[in-house]
Amino acid sequence: MLKFFKANALAVLLALGLASITVPRASAQNEGKISGSIIDFDGKPWASLPVKIKSDQGAITETKTDDAGKFQFVGLKNGKFTVTIQAPQMANPFEIAVDVHGADGAPLNVNFKEILEKQNPEAAAEYKKRQEAQQKFTGMKEHFQKAVALLEQERTAKADQLKAPADQRDAAKAKVLDLSNQAVAEFQEAQKAAPEKDPNLHLFWARMGEAYDLAGRNDEAINAYQQAVTLKPDNAGYYNNLGNVLARVGKIDEARAAYTKSAELDPPGAALAWRNFGISLYQAQRMQEAVEPLKKATDIDPKSAQTWYLLGACLVASADYKQVGDKMEVTLKPGTVEAYQKAIELDPNGPWGKQAKEGLDQVQQITGGIDMKTGAKKKKS
Repeated sequence: MLKFFKANALAVLLALGLASITVPRASAQNEGKISGSIIDFDGKPWASLPVKIKSDQGAITETKTDDAGKFQFVGLKNGKFTVTIQAPQMANPFEIAVDVHGADGAPLNVNFKEILEKQNPEAAAEYKKRQEAQQKFTGMKEHFQKAVALLEQERTAKADQLKAPADQRDAAKAKVLDLSNQAVAEFQEAQKAAPEKDPNLHLFWARMGEAYDLAGRNDEAINAYQQAVTLKPDNAGYYNNLGNVLARVGKIDEARAAYTKSAELDPPGAALAWRNFGISLYQAQRMQEAVEPLKKATDIDPKSAQTWYLLGACLVASADYKQVGDKMEVTLKPGTVEAYQKAIELDPNGPWGKQAKEGLDQVQQITGGIDMKTGAKKKKS
């Protein structure tokens, strides 16, 4: 249980009301017993709560309440005892004086909820309010953790979808969508349980954006990421993710703004934003526009074979073409060959290096001129 009150004040309050309670017992030498039960501040049996007694000679015996909040001490000599209960909310122990004269007598029952309500109704109301808030927070946390687990399942399902045979793609896509719906529903439940001004609300929107994004729910993903950047405008990753979806739906200018913001917020990690922007333009067949962001990406991260290959391909697409007689002469942009060579150097046996080698072969063919009569590329002499 959480410490919702000033512990010292609560301890003093309770001690004043009950420290002098005396519980008489029927006489029977060495057969004395102290038993009872303890109810917590929520009105529930208080399990595993330490309880100890101290005789007037100073002997101390300790026990704990059981699952039903009950405790007992048996085989006690007649005499005066002090029962001490150490509640975790209280800095000072709660003590009760007990006069033992045998095994019989009324049980010692302590109901902290009733004590607090009688002695300080305002404190009891505040405690209840804070407990309800704690329960709500616990529910929020549970929904959020469940949603994150579903999101990871969706990510795995998406990877499986991309590898699925043609006859299984519809089923794989449906699985991704189902997991997306489940994850979003859990994030929304967590969001409902969150305080109105919770500083972490941006996380709910960002994670929902991912769930929508993986399922190809572009409009919903854009809205979620926009909500996230509104709440957390200094998060470069949110802008990058927003740019990815905007580019996917062809909103290139808006994507450019998002990627640029991401790069500004995180200069050391800006290569990712510029590379993603270049990839988006490449996929949209806007090769010439992709050259600038890809060059920025290579300046920041010169060890990405993928970026060098894409830059080479976009530079080839940006080459100048001039017809001379029956031939079309091609003038490459500076750095074209070097970009391909860099990709090969960084990934000699990988996919980017392989594509770069193929790109170089094509460059060597077209730079000799294209025969416009036959449309055939001139072979290297």
